[in-house]
Amino acid sequence: MKAPRIVFMGTPEFAVSTLGSLLMNGFNVAGVVTAPDKPSGRGRKITKSAVKNFAEFSNLQPIMQPVNLKDPEFIGALKKLNADLFIVVAFRMLPEEVWKMPPLGTINLHASLLPDYRGAAPINHAIINGETTTGVTTFFIDEKIDTGNIILREEVPIFPFENAGDLHDRLMKLGARLVIRTLAEISENKVKIQDQSNLLKQHKKLNPAPKIHAEDCIIDWNKETIKIHNLVRGLAPSPCARSWFRNDFTTVSFKIFESRPELTNHSLKPGSILSDGKYYIKITCSDGFLNITSLQVEGKKRMSTVEFLRGFRISDFSTPVIEPA
Repeated sequence: MKAPRIVFMGTPEFAVSTLGSLLMNGFNVAGVVTAPDKPSGRGRKITKSAVKNFAEFSNLQPIMQPVNLKDPEFIGALKKLNADLFIVVAFRMLPEEVWKMPPLGTINLHASLLPDYRGAAPINHAIINGETTTGVTTFFIDEKIDTGNIILREEVPIFPFENAGDLHDRLMKLGARLVIRTLAEISENKVKIQDQSNLLKQHKKLNPAPKIHAEDCIIDWNKETIKIHNLVRGLAPSPCARSWFRNDFTTVSFKIFESRPELTNHSLKPGSILSDGKYYIKITCSDGFLNITSLQVEGKKRMSTVEFLRGFRISDFSTPVIEPA
């Protein structure tokens, strides 16, 4: 089989690695579909997606940015590209008339070992749930989310103190390589697909991976230390697990970037603050303490605990850390 004409669809940095690998391996990228430019930041400056920036730098044309994936004008322009295959990495859910368009199908790269962790945030949820392994999967898109026939999977360990950003970067590179392997198998007619229903028998219960919302980031200090530590890992470096320092006069929100669990019996109320005012801050959980090693209070930059304590009197906030009413 000749090398397929490919249309690539993706938006964030995670997708850029795969697009770059396609170009470096000589594949014919006939077009790119990505999210529309949008305002971001405090100045609401119009920002391009990471994929668009890379596509422009690589002189790829056309770059299509549909607001509505069912727009007849977009559908018509997509058909004119005469692509043999669509590759989707970290993009939106496609309507049937789009994913059924190319004769070789539409393949997707997902950052988990499907069928586990279907959804928008598989990397975050795997770490939050304390998983020790994860991986990447390529599959043919069908009418549901992340349910299509699997082409290839590759498993990797999750390291004990690895956060979501670290794992994101590893899976980004691993996924790019897996897409190239997938294309090689498609080009050589060696694809052996697996129906996800066959793999479901290996899972007693599937873990979902829905989009992370603000309320998912709030720490419940009544939980076990390891669970809170995994929440910190799974949400770092963004959007971050968060809580509040509070006293009778004010409430200060803060994000935790790094933590260290300490399992020990205590009689303190969960959420209580312990600190020597110089070197450490630890907060009580149900079965131990969470040592905070890197944090950011509202309106300030990220700091180590030592740096933070030089300018913040933690003794003024000795009451339990709780959500404001």
